[in-house]
Amino acid sequence: MVSRTNRRGSVTGARAGSPRRRLPMRLLLPLLVLVALVAMLMLRGYVHSEILADHRIQPEAATDQVPEKILDGGPVIDTRDGRTTSLRVPDHRLVLTFDDGPDPVWTPKVLDVLKKHHAHAVFFVTGTMTSQYPELVKRMVDEGHEVGLHTFNHPDLSYQSHRRIDWELSTNQLAITGAAGIRTSLFRPPYSSFANAMDDKSWPVTEYIGTRGYITVVDNIDSEDWKKPGVDEIVRRATPHGGKGAIVLMHDSGGDRHQTVRALDTFLPKLQRQGYTFDNLTEALGAPSASTEVTGPDLWKGKAWIFLVSASDGITGVLVVCLAVIGVLVISRFVLMLLLSGAHARRVRRKSFSWGPPVTEPVSVLVPAYNEAKCIENTVRSLMASEHPVEVLVIDDGSSDGTARIVEGMGLPNVRVVRQLNAGKPAALNRGMANARHDLIVMMDGDTVFEPSTVRELVQPFGDPRVGAVAGNAKVGNRDTLIGAWQHIEYVMGFNLDRRMYDLMRCMPTIPGAVGAFRRSALERVGGMSDDTLAEDTDITMALHRDGWRVVYAEKARAWTEAPESVQQLWSQRYRWSYGTMQAIWKHRHAVLERGPSGRFGRVGLPLVSLFMVLAPLLAPLIDVFLLYGVVFGPTQKTIVAWLGVLALQAVCAAYAFRLDRERMTHLISLPLQQILYRQLMYVVLLQSWITALTGGRLRWQKLRRSGGVAAPPTAPGEGTPVMGGSTAR
Repeated sequence: MVSRTNRRGSVTGARAGSPRRRLPMRLLLPLLVLVALVAMLMLRGYVHSEILADHRIQPEAATDQVPEKILDGGPVIDTRDGRTTSLRVPDHRLVLTFDDGPDPVWTPKVLDVLKKHHAHAVFFVTGTMTSQYPELVKRMVDEGHEVGLHTFNHPDLSYQSHRRIDWELSTNQLAITGAAGIRTSLFRPPYSSFANAMDDKSWPVTEYIGTRGYITVVDNIDSEDWKKPGVDEIVRRATPHGGKGAIVLMHDSGGDRHQTVRALDTFLPKLQRQGYTFDNLTEALGAPSASTEVTGPDLWKGKAWIFLVSASDGITGVLVVCLAVIGVLVISRFVLMLLLSGAHARRVRRKSFSWGPPVTEPVSVLVPAYNEAKCIENTVRSLMASEHPVEVLVIDDGSSDGTARIVEGMGLPNVRVVRQLNAGKPAALNRGMANARHDLIVMMDGDTVFEPSTVRELVQPFGDPRVGAVAGNAKVGNRDTLIGAWQHIEYVMGFNLDRRMYDLMRCMPTIPGAVGAFRRSALERVGGMSDDTLAEDTDITMALHRDGWRVVYAEKARAWTEAPESVQQLWSQRYRWSYGTMQAIWKHRHAVLERGPSGRFGRVGLPLVSLFMVLAPLLAPLIDVFLLYGVVFGPTQKTIVAWLGVLALQAVCAAYAFRLDRERMTHLISLPLQQILYRQLMYVVLLQSWITALTGGRLRWQKLRRSGGVAAPPTAPGEGTPVMGGSTAR
């Protein structure tokens, strides 16, 4: 899949002495993806009036500052270049105006009726709707209608600053330019009415609009079609008296407009028979067209805007689908874990349950070690306290801190040190297997301690000759820190519940490196430990499944491991795990097409592992993205309730997992904080792993710094807390 390097090799990067370090592509791409995603969501929220929307409506105010000739004048108000004039529509001419569109359902129907009766109209479109349905605005212009601005988000401009008014006009204009390639000088304020309704709050806005080069168009006949009074009533209210000209207000958006469409089909021929013509505003006034063609950079800016809005809607639509997918995956995984882990616990805890004849033969325990001076003595002494006969092989993989000398200085029986030049963990394990004397092989990490019963419990499943490998119960020893507590929850809930579930489904993906056991014959048949991936434990487990061996989980085989104590160490560890798992899935991908046990694992195990361990964590950030979006931009209450529901489901699973593992529930107090902070880190790690895989990047093994704080296991099974410090328990 990608090239690999020695796990303890030097960092590949900028040349020595280089004055600048470029941001690695695997970090740059996630950052760019995040920025682009946020930008698309913000754009989508703005276009759909979820951001910056202002639904306040100004109450009526005094009119003493409004010129009398405006209050008594016509519906067309021109305040450009310091003018204060108004115009009326000539007799027997009607200008139909439609507000709030375009609407994908009703605007085409309105246009069809206008075309049928050879009538023109003016459409005062909002930027939000124009951005979403640009093809309808283009159709309006192509069919000879005029378009005007109706702001972008439809706010009452009397509440807005000049800067906000400019923004509403410019973005509305930008959308029209992108849709139809024109610029218009017509404007209708939201919530406007007749000219005599102009007051001291709206008049300053009208004056300012004129300074920006726009003519304000109100109306002098309101059909009140938005009230849905019935077709006949709409026709009656829209009909002028005495052959006078008028600007008629109607709507082609904002709800069900079937009455408007039907009324229009009656109104047009009726008034045409009475000698009325239905013109654009400039046609009715005998004025030059209000529209001018846009070319050059301004046109491309408009087209770019329409493209970005379309992209944001498309991306958001995909994200919503992905959110539904992750919702199904998360709930399915939780349900499967609850049902199958419970069934697994009931099965193995029955008094009559047995793997087969008791396994009493000696075991070889392999401990690969690289610079484990702080931990290795505790590890070896815990093995010496084992209730099962063991030989211990510590494979020193080129340590520089005296790890091998510490073990040799202990002078313990049945403990051997095998030295090799630094070659990596898989090579160390293969070297240990070659030197092992027994047919059952237990593998553990150099920072792990076993309980006295661990080895015995770990090898009992080999009483079943079909079992080729056994996964033990890895537990976090240093759980007294916040990061340690979060990892403790993750180990108990995420890993051990998963192992119970995968055990019953016969597709367990990973034997943990901290505590696992193998038949030598099974390992030899699949070629031993491989360094093809950075997750040799997952790789070997999948290989055993494909070879027909059963891989099971031994819940009582507890091992206490030292989890990373810093964010940087945690990042390094999980980055390697995530990337290595992807490598292993890719390496064994051909199993999907094979027959027999390999095919079963390929068609059952690999999809489950891919869905639950790769795809689900990759998509899971959408839950938090939409949570944040919903909290900030609404609907806030529903969003919080939905998120709390997911958290409650996780809490139920966590509590059940802790009960199965006989852990104290007090650690779950930090679960909500874990979901908010710790989970975000895991998201970024997985995304970075994906980027590394897609870009063919290199990833070296990471040696985590250990403190040696996990000294010995608890003396009583189920006690649930390791002994910390330098003393040992026997």
